[in-house]
Amino acid sequence: MFQDITVEELIELQRNKKLTLIDVRSPSEYADATIPGSLNIPVFNDEERAEIGTLYKQVGVDAAKERGLAIMSAKLPAFVKQFKEIEGDKAVYCWRGGMRSRTAATVLSLMDIHVSRITGGIKAYRKYVLDTMETLRLPSASFVLHGLTGTGKTAVLQQLQEEGYPVLDLEGLAGHRGSIFGHIGLDASNQKSFDAKLFERLKQLEHAPYMVFEAESKRIGKIVVPDFIMQMKEKGTAIVLELPMEERIRQIMEDYRPEAYQQQYLEAYRLIKGRIHTPIAAEIGKHLEEGRFAEGIRMLLEHYYDPKYNYTASQYQDSEPITVSVRSVNEAAEAVKEILTKRGQLKTGA
Repeated sequence: MFQDITVEELIELQRNKKLTLIDVRSPSEYADATIPGSLNIPVFNDEERAEIGTLYKQVGVDAAKERGLAIMSAKLPAFVKQFKEIEGDKAVYCWRGGMRSRTAATVLSLMDIHVSRITGGIKAYRKYVLDTMETLRLPSASFVLHGLTGTGKTAVLQQLQEEGYPVLDLEGLAGHRGSIFGHIGLDASNQKSFDAKLFERLKQLEHAPYMVFEAESKRIGKIVVPDFIMQMKEKGTAIVLELPMEERIRQIMEDYRPEAYQQQYLEAYRLIKGRIHTPIAAEIGKHLEEGRFAEGIRMLLEHYYDPKYNYTASQYQDSEPITVSVRSVNEAAEAVKEILTKRGQLKTGA
């Protein structure tokens, strides 16, 4: 028989060994929110789930169970084969640890494929995430990247993370760049997915000497950043990146790829054009419509984004923010690494 494990037991198991998690809910449920790193091997696809749900409501429990059994029986060989191909320890779950995960675990056990089942399912996991996220032993020191739009803050963070620095990429977790154009070309997270990914990343950073992240707003797209992260932002050492205008435009063109999503950018621009002086707004719109993106971006920076961000010393608790004035994003990354090497040791008492 299969073994039931709690979410707490799951977290402890993950600390000590590799455990493959399998979400047996439908693809749309999996896409909406899952435990990060999980595979999706659904007991029922979306159409089958809808059919069984309709039978349950209109006919009754027995009719729904019979139809579910018929569907599961037909796909059983393929279902079992997928699990056989996964090596090592495995655990299955559904929404509340109910019928679907129990059925999957029972069938697999009969086929001599041993899996655990997470009791309470993803509902219990989300409760655990929300209840315990703030209790994680986070680094006491933090470095926060500030800078005007296009100064490569995200690119610097990504480079640092690739090199093993303790980075918290909030925009990456949110699937959103934080601006009115920030969702275009990305797979934006909902709050449930963001919270789960944030929790998993913070677990990885528990024993880091410090943490590096970008100075985000409370909201990134549709998600809300937890208060304790915002408090770390206020208390952290501010690093202000400064790049030449031409490099900022180049970085924005690289990040946002306006030529690939022109119509979406035009639609997003209409949401903010009313906040810009009318003749200037019309000129920006004309540049974007005619594919002169660099010119449009320059004017957006000069007349909209830059005035919104007035980086003065009074913004920071640290009375002396560290200013990094460089010619490129690569130089910015090297400068930030040097700061982390020197100041990170001082902050942690090393």
